[in-house]
Amino acid sequence: MPHLTVEYSANLPHYPEAETLTALNATVCGHPEVQDEADLKTRFIVADSFEIGTAPANRAFVHAQLRLLSGRTPEAKKELSDRIAAVLRERTPKPQGVMVQLSVEVVDMDRGSYAKERV
Repeated sequence: MPHLTVEYSANLPHYPEAETLTALNATVCGHPEVQDEADLKTRFIVADSFEIGTAPANRAFVHAQLRLLSGRTPEAKKELSDRIAAVLRERTPKPQGVMVQLSVEVVDMDRGSYAKERV
């Protein structure tokens, strides 16, 4: 915990994944809710098959989901969401003529059922 997954549509060429991963980890780990930087796992997933709405031409998306153990305040979740959105807004390619939708959600993970260990 936490887990950060960023999905984006394949029609965003040359997404700067490496530098965006570094920036995302820095901003999330810089928040007081993240106690140990080694706990954050961040990854990108490219959606090769996708459709946006009913007229999908010239549309793309980036969606980030941050999964945290339950118990965070709504304010802390909003701060984390805003931090992630700012990084993605800055680094997401904006191809001419393409509408890019950016979204971020923070999801609670159930503490009682979550298992983790370092091996």
